[in-house]
Amino acid sequence: MFFKGSRYADVDTTQITDATGRVIPYIKVRFIAPTPAVVGHSVLQGERLDQISNNYYKDAQRFWRICDANFAMWPDDEVAVPNATILIPSSEG
Repeated sequence: MFFKGSRYADVDTTQITDATGRVIPYIKVRFIAPTPAVVGHSVLQGERLDQISNNYYKDAQRFWRICDANFAMWPDDEVAVPNATILIPSSEG
């Protein structure tokens, strides 16, 4: 259902049947495991999280690992403040 490397790739799916008999598939809740940082990164003016992810992981789509390490719900929150230090975890967890 999700691409390999997606933060939801390992989350189980299930289904529920409503009162009319319609089957509705859904994804279970994704719990975030502890994501310890390996290094800190000082955000530059205009830098995007996908760029940071590509710099550290050589994969722009792994930005969500950085979000998990910083308890961020929205990726843009992590790069909104220039010179702020964000935590960079390992690429796998």
